[in-house]
Amino acid sequence: MTQLARSFSARLQSLAPGLALTAAVSVAALGLQALEVTLFGRAWLDGVVLAILIGVAVRSLWEPHAAFLPGVNFSAKTLLEVAVMLLGASISAAAVAAQGISLLVGVALVVAAAILVSYGIGRLLGLERQMAILIACGNSICGNSAIAAAAPVIRADGEDVVSAIAFTAVLGVVVVLVLPLLAPVFGLSATQYGAFAGLTVYAVPQVLAATAPVSAVSLQMGTLVKLLRVLMLGPVVLVLSLLESRAGKGAAGAGRLPLRHMLPWFILGFVALGMLRSAGLLPAELAAHASTAASFLTVLAMAALGLGVDVRAVARAGVRVTATVILSLLTLGAISLLALRLLQIA
Repeated sequence: MTQLARSFSARLQSLAPGLALTAAVSVAALGLQALEVTLFGRAWLDGVVLAILIGVAVRSLWEPHAAFLPGVNFSAKTLLEVAVMLLGASISAAAVAAQGISLLVGVALVVAAAILVSYGIGRLLGLERQMAILIACGNSICGNSAIAAAAPVIRADGEDVVSAIAFTAVLGVVVVLVLPLLAPVFGLSATQYGAFAGLTVYAVPQVLAATAPVSAVSLQMGTLVKLLRVLMLGPVVLVLSLLESRAGKGAAGAGRLPLRHMLPWFILGFVALGMLRSAGLLPAELAAHASTAASFLTVLAMAALGLGVDVRAVARAGVRVTATVILSLLTLGAISLLALRLLQIA
């Protein structure tokens, strides 16, 4: 056996216990999600949230032995980065171009304004910088995926990630239930409501749940606008990476950070897959498989994050985090309604 093979085997053996533990938590989470669908017709809490909750519950009742840590940490970081990269396969420029540049610009401005305001709210309420950024990105772009993408770039710890995802996920369920009731309140047409849902709801499946009861037009518009918001994930994380590199340079006092810190490999991969998909070089079937893999890897990563969380520390941050998430979401809704008027969406 060569030295490389021995090294790989040893690495795999060190990761195996933790990977098996995160896989077990993930399977339990996905099983509960399937049970929800069977009993209620929909998953009120998706696998990502359930993986976190189960992981936290396991960690609260039993502290894993040190042998589990390498695999758990690998799942929480490396597998999460791979999942973010694979999300790029769902981006297509064709749908964007069909709606014209004004809609894309409008969505970009809404995302930028919402991130800045949400970050400001978090800081005013006393949140640490990393937590404020995670909540701002989660609320303004695409919930769990945005939080997951931003976390490794800003070096957020597991407790911050779990808190941000847990609170935004719970609120996301409330939004899906309440949003259809707001269409007549604000006098929104089917197209306007679809755009409003696409601008405010966190995840793509949640957009479908929030728009399908209204009309097919709302569903189509909501999905398109939501995908445009997802498109903002790459540029936003790139900006965060550049800002983080500048902050790191200042803290170090001299020298430039390596390019890999300024442009993380998984963001480069995200952009590359998006370009391949847009150029028609990535078959739709392969893109679908990539999306499925990204979803499962995200569940694994969230299970690992849950397993590493001290629930008491999360509880201590609860009130401020909840207030920040709610105020940020209300602000996002107001900005989105204003954007509908300015874009003159009928």
